Amino acid sequence: MAKNIVYFDLETQKSADEVGGWNHISKMGMSIGVTFSTTRGDYTIYGEKQVNDLITDLQRADLVVGFNILRFDYEVLHGYTAYDLRQLPTLDMMVELQNQLQHRLSLDSIATATFGVEKTAEGLQAIRWFKDGKLAEIAEYCCYDVKLTKLVHEYGQRHRQLHYQNRFGKKMTVPVSW
Repeated sequence: MAKNIVYFDLETQKSADEVGGWNHISKMGMSIGVTFSTTRGDYTIYGEKQVNDLITDLQRADLVVGFNILRFDYEVLHGYTAYDLRQLPTLDMMVELQNQLQHRLSLDSIATATFGVEKTAEGLQAIRWFKDGKLAEIAEYCCYDVKLTKLVHEYGQRHRQLHYQNRFGKKMTVPVSW
């Protein structure tokens, strides 16, 4: 039986500034969360009212894959549950790459260098959309980020490397072993 890999991302209702800084991520509130399950073969969009269903989906995964999910997305969800999500089998690609390169990469720099595509927005835009009640825009943006996360993970698995743009715009390559 194939492993159920769940790709995951979420967006928040509030910024770090609005909750008193990055030490209060659990107070940011989830606006929209999105998963892609390799078992189901589809995307699932969760609003705040379905946060418990999202957490259950993550708990049922054989592996949760994301970008900065250990420090950010899981911490947002810790505002809704006593369960320590860091106990889940998780591949946080940003953390893996940061450990190897000794600096952080953005999902956008990898997607641009590897696939020639850019993210469609950024987190602060998603917060503005939330305040304007534009949940469909947040869901579309978040689905796209999950798709990019899935593509980056699969590319790394297949080619054992990823490409990224350094801060000078030069295309670089980093080996990966996931």
